[in-house]
Amino acid sequence: MSVQATSASPVSGAAAAVDERVRQVSWAKRLLSRPELGSVSGSILVFFFFALVAWDSGMFAIDGVMNWTVVSAQLGIIAIGACLLMIAGEFDLSIGSMIGFAGMMIAIPAIYWGWPVWASILFAFTGAMAIGFLNGYIVVRTGLPSFIVSLAFLFILRGLTIALSIMLTNRTIISGVNEKAESDWLAPFFGGEIGQGLFLWLGQNGWIDMYGDTPVVTGIPMVVVWWFLLALVCSWVLLRTRFGNWIFAAGGDAKAAKNVGVPTDRVKILLFMFTAFCATLYAACQVLEFGSAAADRGVLKEFEAIIAAVIGGALLTGGYGSVIGACFGALIFGVVQMGIFFTGIDSDWFRVFLGVMLLIAVLFNNMIRKKVTEAR
Repeated sequence: MSVQATSASPVSGAAAAVDERVRQVSWAKRLLSRPELGSVSGSILVFFFFALVAWDSGMFAIDGVMNWTVVSAQLGIIAIGACLLMIAGEFDLSIGSMIGFAGMMIAIPAIYWGWPVWASILFAFTGAMAIGFLNGYIVVRTGLPSFIVSLAFLFILRGLTIALSIMLTNRTIISGVNEKAESDWLAPFFGGEIGQGLFLWLGQNGWIDMYGDTPVVTGIPMVVVWWFLLALVCSWVLLRTRFGNWIFAAGGDAKAAKNVGVPTDRVKILLFMFTAFCATLYAACQVLEFGSAAADRGVLKEFEAIIAAVIGGALLTGGYGSVIGACFGALIFGVVQMGIFFTGIDSDWFRVFLGVMLLIAVLFNNMIRKKVTEAR
């Protein structure tokens, strides 16, 4: 008995390769659906503009690059926290006040109570995250808008920072933290630098300028390192883990998410605690960099963090956004803020730029949301 071999026809092979049940989406539509498209495009335009008008100003020298990178990193840390919370459908307007409050929680115990700096830092993180838990708990248990609850905490924390600092120390600016932190094991993780040997080698070999025996840039500040670490970890959590899916679900439709078993209340409380963590991280890096804490630190930072997240593609209605986009939004801030300084433009125009960028980002994100909704 003979067996006749048969081969699949080209038509059947093509039908198997292209499943008609799967809608084909062009690369252009996939690109437009990316939340970070606006912030990446904005970053390119901003770099191009300042490359034209400020190339010879020192803005793109190694020390100039480090200046606007540090400014971007400081905002980027709190923008990441704000972005994740916005994707979950909530706001935290107390971030800025938490920066000043956490800074005082580090400085007062270290300077006036004789605590080691590492204990003061842990105390600040613990206290701030406890307040973040309370903030989130009130929101999920009462059903009140997080905008109102966190706005109340904005005033409560700012008032407590000023009142307690005056009551305990009779001043609103506390210095001398650097001296206390000189031999502390934890302080370098927030106020130190990495790569000092590399930058010294670059200076000695003529790659970067030197001031005597010291390179113009001595290392990468820890605030920049923290920014990159948070961006990598949080982006992975958001896009590659079940908790990330819960974040999107909580912001997309919290009631439907609850019905399928998503612990939306727990997710939101944890994200409120994370925004407090980010604010404290910002405060710790700032206190240990400058060696002082001030009650008025962090003013308006909550709005800058939200604007950076919106520029990065986060929708005000929740359920959509990108950590990488928020980081590029913060980068735009840093480049423009320092670019205005290097070009000698009146700094008052910076606020005008923020307002214009916010309006453009909201309009762009609204257009993208409509396209994504229509595609579904």
